[in-house]
Amino acid sequence: MDKKDYLSLYQEMVVIRRIEERSAELYQRGKIGGFLHLYIGQEAVCAGIGSVRQAQDRIITAYRDHGWAISAGIDPKIVMAELLGKQDGCSRGKGGSMHMADVDLNFWGGHAIVGAHIPIAAGLALGDVYQKNDEAVTICMFGDGATNIGFFHEGLNLSKVWNLPVLWVCENNQYGMGTSVGRASAVSEIRQKAEGYGMRNERIEGMDVMNVRKDVSRVLDTIRKEGGPYLLEIMTYRYRGHSMGDPERYRAKEEVKKWEEEDPIGIFRRYLVAEKIATEAELDTQDDEAEKITEEAVQFAEASPNPGKDELFEHIYVEPTPIEYRGYKLEKESEEN
Repeated sequence: MDKKDYLSLYQEMVVIRRIEERSAELYQRGKIGGFLHLYIGQEAVCAGIGSVRQAQDRIITAYRDHGWAISAGIDPKIVMAELLGKQDGCSRGKGGSMHMADVDLNFWGGHAIVGAHIPIAAGLALGDVYQKNDEAVTICMFGDGATNIGFFHEGLNLSKVWNLPVLWVCENNQYGMGTSVGRASAVSEIRQKAEGYGMRNERIEGMDVMNVRKDVSRVLDTIRKEGGPYLLEIMTYRYRGHSMGDPERYRAKEEVKKWEEEDPIGIFRRYLVAEKIATEAELDTQDDEAEKITEEAVQFAEASPNPGKDELFEHIYVEPTPIEYRGYKLEKESEEN
């Protein structure tokens, strides 16, 4: 990385933080509907992984997806427009908070049903195997709570049976929906769940973006060279509730405050200054630019038109076209049939 890369990575983390903060404000003002799951505190994970993944690597995640969308390359303006349910959003305003996606950027979406995207990730990786995309890795994120349901075990099992190139990433932010990991999981370390499938696994620290970059880069290289799946449990923490409706009665304010002292943006900022990569003034400039980007995103989203009524009937069914499958040409059925 050169200095420009470091500053860009820092700015990305700040933009994600500011977008989330403004999203909380807009939600409280009634401008964002549905559910809203904030990523505040976990920025080092998506920024770190996003900075080392290659263009052919597929990204798929759960409903805490705004940060991932930005790291994958979706313009914050488009992200904010989708949050507000506007036509210029990445899902044309039909998905909202939990359905960010852009397949052209190899970002295969946020998914609202807990763990339901995990088997889809196995399918994406299987598709790369069939198409002989040998350098591609599917990177699939999920929370600690998702590891207690069937989708998780089905997906991991198939990925090992078929030796699929998947990096499974558990963003262990300590809590599911109001429940600590210790009260819901039979094992203290989520990574241990991969042992039942004979899968390589490890737990890494996820509040330091440089640490995330180093470890994830190493694991991605291993998957590219040796094939097969790998489970990473990345230890992080969310500073806000599970969603905006969470009263947060299950954890002490002192606990949150303690974690905030090890803020991922603050850690990275101190690193850049200590290593003489950037000065405080240069980082302040990045903070100001992030504020500007965020404000422009909000203005763009609020000015974007609402989807028209006809949009209810758009993009809900695609008429099939003839395709080739193993040498056979499959024509669509005739009108008579």
